[in-house]
Amino acid sequence: MGIRKVDPDFWKGKRVFLTGHTGFKGSWLSLWLTSMGAAVKGFALEPDTDPALFQVAKVASLLESEYGDIRNLEGITKSMRAFNPDIMIHMAAQPLVRLSYAQPVETYATNVMGTVHVLEAAKSCPNLQAIVSVTTDKVYDNKEWVWGYREDEPMGGYDPYSSSKGCAELVTSAYRRSFFSHPDTPALASARAGNVIGGGDWSGDRLIPDAIKAFEKREAVVIRNPLATRPWQHVLEPLSGYLILAESLFTEGNKYAEAWNFGPEDKDCKSVQWILDEMVSIWEGAASWKLDENPQPHEARFLKLDCSKAKTGLNWYPKWEIEKVLKKILDWHDRFRNGSDMQVHCLNEINTY
Repeated sequence: MGIRKVDPDFWKGKRVFLTGHTGFKGSWLSLWLTSMGAAVKGFALEPDTDPALFQVAKVASLLESEYGDIRNLEGITKSMRAFNPDIMIHMAAQPLVRLSYAQPVETYATNVMGTVHVLEAAKSCPNLQAIVSVTTDKVYDNKEWVWGYREDEPMGGYDPYSSSKGCAELVTSAYRRSFFSHPDTPALASARAGNVIGGGDWSGDRLIPDAIKAFEKREAVVIRNPLATRPWQHVLEPLSGYLILAESLFTEGNKYAEAWNFGPEDKDCKSVQWILDEMVSIWEGAASWKLDENPQPHEARFLKLDCSKAKTGLNWYPKWEIEKVLKKILDWHDRFRNGSDMQVHCLNEINTY
């Protein structure tokens, strides 16, 4: 039996409600779902970067898009109920560690109570059969181990972002046990992915976007923690995991209603310094990096995921090695600078994957 792939026939005609569709991952997922013939409604804040993949790839032209805030229970409930989805994927979040130090209240309100609101709204949708709630690899109580974290390790989180996502996992678990454990209710799973990278990410305070911005200006990118090691993976890797998980929840129900890790192979867990040196070697033109000497808030130095469960239980495996991923990202941004049709290029990349 070969490695499992996302099944386009399954998604054709499915009604999918997607929170966070205007973000980097949400835009890629919107493109993938609509390319398979799914009817998608997105609910999210307006894009918070300029440029933004949502606009560059003309994502709004492919789906029903509503700007709204998951901190508003009435708004999310009304939107979801009106659409009456078969499947719901919850990705809306405040996703940045360093911003969570500056805005802890907003981070908890979005990531914890926002998740409560989304799951509460889901209770009122009669056709809903599968829910995937997306969190992060940073939900674990990070002890800086050299081995990967498994799904049953304790939740934790040093900073408000990581802590809020750990709380979102506890919320998801409580809702699963309290409201979504009956055969007549939707099957609810959570998905934890690593450091997701790919073309079209212009988020602030992220390594790859910061490096590309600096290289384009012929400046050295300033780095806080060159020895930090992360589970880097192309955005399509975890998205394929979310889609396969949703298919399994929809067809087989609560058998798959658990937490799942989706990360890269161990050999692709690289240090920040390795990533930058590789990007510098690929970049055509002047490119360099230097160390930020200023004091920095705490960030974990070592983190990776054990994805044995997804490999065994879902037959999901990562496909693209990190060297290939970095080349694809730099090629994507090269095409963008040269005025290519980025919706077409994104869809080609999805088809290649």
